[in-house]
Amino acid sequence: MSGISDHAQKRDFVGAHGLALTGFQNGPDEGLPVILSHGGGQTRHAWGRSAHVLAQHGFRAIALDLRGHGDSAWSVSGLYPIEDYAEDLRLIMTALGRPAILVGASLGGMASLLAAADPPPVGVAGVCLVDVSPHLLPEGVEGILGFMRATQGGFDTVAEAAQAIASYLPHRPRPTDLAGLEKILRKSPDGRYAWHWDPRIIEFPLDPAVMNPMLEAAARRVPAKAILLRGELSELVTHNVATDFMGLFRDGSVVDVEGARHMVAGDRNDLFGQRLLEFAVAVRDETRLKSS
Repeated sequence: MSGISDHAQKRDFVGAHGLALTGFQNGPDEGLPVILSHGGGQTRHAWGRSAHVLAQHGFRAIALDLRGHGDSAWSVSGLYPIEDYAEDLRLIMTALGRPAILVGASLGGMASLLAAADPPPVGVAGVCLVDVSPHLLPEGVEGILGFMRATQGGFDTVAEAAQAIASYLPHRPRPTDLAGLEKILRKSPDGRYAWHWDPRIIEFPLDPAVMNPMLEAAARRVPAKAILLRGELSELVTHNVATDFMGLFRDGSVVDVEGARHMVAGDRNDLFGQRLLEFAVAVRDETRLKSS
């Protein structure tokens, strides 16, 4: 089920190097902004109902399509360095004119962390990382990249795409309504269905030897409250690594989401939404105390 309600407003932003970015906003303009950044190969629809729930509690939730994904533009050069994703978030916070809570899963989490470590002048309110850390389990990373590579050629039908997902995520109930799946696919000129992301994204995967120290150094610089919502059954992030990593933050903590694997929001959207809302409310309360 998509978390982008019928009343969501489309928001256009300008990212790094002038790239056009698209997001959808739920909630009041005066609410504390929450920018939700999905994982690699996904779109804003990955968040389930999370954006809608945040909006119901007075937050200004913006579910973003990362560069090269969904309705956002693709890189002209075909290159997607992590620094550009992070700069996109800084520019969006600047455009909003106030600190935001950055929520990011996997690739979006790395970008959120780097953006929060060196925030724009408006500052950052909080950081929620979703099953991402340094020192990811290599077999888990390769499993995700392997699926993306194996299916980047597309599908003849939406049902074929559904079968591919069901084989990759056998622990999830298979959806009976394919309308939601169509939102993350695009129809190619040849009539085949492809994922709604630039296939060049996976040509240059992030190098752990570079990313691990970069993320650890960034964690030490984050000035705001931070949390890691880890899938209890994550195939990428171990509990010990998560605990050690969040210990680097000025104010960091770990919460395991029961029954979830790496795709936390998709596996247990109910529990994920509850934990995210609790964190967002705590950040908002803390922000109000500081300003009073």
